[in-house]
Amino acid sequence: MLHVVIRGAPKGNRPAILTYHDVGMNHKLCFNTFFNFEDMQEITKHFVVCHVDAPGQQSNASQFPAGYQFPTMDQLAAMLPSVIQHFGFKSVVGIGVGAGSYVLAKFALIFPDLVEGLVLINIDPCGKGWIDWAATKLSGLTSSLPDTVLSHICSQEELMNNSEVVQSLRHQIGANVNQTNLQLFWNMYNRADLAVRLRLHADTLLFCRCPVMLVVGDNSPAEEGVGWGGCCVLSCNTFVTGCGLLQMADSGGLPQITQPGKLTEAFKYFLQGMGYSKCERSLRAVPSASMTRLARSRTASMTSASSVDGPRPRVCTQTNSSDSVGQVTQNISQTMEVSC
Repeated sequence: MLHVVIRGAPKGNRPAILTYHDVGMNHKLCFNTFFNFEDMQEITKHFVVCHVDAPGQQSNASQFPAGYQFPTMDQLAAMLPSVIQHFGFKSVVGIGVGAGSYVLAKFALIFPDLVEGLVLINIDPCGKGWIDWAATKLSGLTSSLPDTVLSHICSQEELMNNSEVVQSLRHQIGANVNQTNLQLFWNMYNRADLAVRLRLHADTLLFCRCPVMLVVGDNSPAEEGVGWGGCCVLSCNTFVTGCGLLQMADSGGLPQITQPGKLTEAFKYFLQGMGYSKCERSLRAVPSASMTRLARSRTASMTSASSVDGPRPRVCTQTNSSDSVGQVTQNISQTMEVSC
């Protein structure tokens, strides 16, 4: 069961901005700070925003029954076309964080015609080695689930400093996300290895035809996997139209929370590169000082990516109108649930 929240109304043939959160979070915990940032709200005036919560991860979600089989990462990706079709979107620009980046990358590779662009934050496609796997298992025996998940989201330095952001996130993970449902999502995510899947399908790849911006905090747990020396998901075997790597200074594992201004400026440039600066003054009028604020972040370009085959489960849709009346309109939220 997917939980989907729509902000605003479709704007002609422009893509929707579709978000997918990290494991341990939901769309509120992961994206509220970013989308409530003043400059980001200027951007979202011109795009409908679609926030997707993974099954059972939204606030106040019912606990899954015993024996429930959580969807694989392929199946999570295959659920998204039903959301796009239900709301009549022509295409999307995806913004994902961590596990959400993983899901959106698979989605773009399986359904390339539905994706105009991707912003993948702190994606880590590298499979864990045996030592890392054993350490994770041991950590799970000696630590609470929120602390185990935090070690995936935050760097060791961030955890040691135990900043106000980390303390708040630890509390929110424990209080706002059903722990049984979270454990199932966490287990499924840890079984996945996108890089290996991409190599296995090297002979039957579909080209990723959309621009991609990879974002990683300079002290993020995912830095090695996304950086040039790592096993980047979008540097395997094929060509992508345009792919950039943005390593953000002083942002760690939560750039969308700790550095929303920098990320907003980068997203503006990304949309400009896709051709969406010509119509909207707010996107066109990017101050020249913007790059000064990004000066400490290193940007680069690369070629990329590949595709995977994945199951496409039959999905039926239902609309829950408790959060809206009639059709979706500007500045009104609608909640739609997708069951599979």
